[in-house]
Amino acid sequence: MTSSPVLLVVAAALVDAAGRVLVQQRPEGRAMAGLWEFPGGKVEPGETPEAALVRELAEELGIAVAPGDCRPLTFASAGLDRAHLLLLLYTIDHWQGTPAAIEAAGMAWHRPAALRGLAMPPADVPLVEALVAQLGDDPAA
Repeated sequence: MTSSPVLLVVAAALVDAAGRVLVQQRPEGRAMAGLWEFPGGKVEPGETPEAALVRELAEELGIAVAPGDCRPLTFASAGLDRAHLLLLLYTIDHWQGTPAAIEAAGMAWHRPAALRGLAMPPADVPLVEALVAQLGDDPAA
């Protein structure tokens, strides 16, 4: 079996006061354009996953997040064409600023179970069940 380089990627499930989660839509011209995903991106060499997530959320959504507010929830592992993806999902319920779709085609807030109906990259799909288990889906909660 040949080994592939591991691509370490972080993603955030931003959770608002109503228990909804933010997802963004991949823009045209990028791989998997049009699919919905959790915001985040690649961890750069020498960067901790939390620092990478703070940086990515500032770049992609224009919000400020403290590293200590990034709580690990789950991960996904998937083979890609030239690498192996390790996707770490964090939940965040405290940030400064209002999220904006700076690098995405769009963004939307959804109840956790409603994420099941969205077209998402394959690595994001298993993360949804962990979110539903963690957050529940009771609108009154």
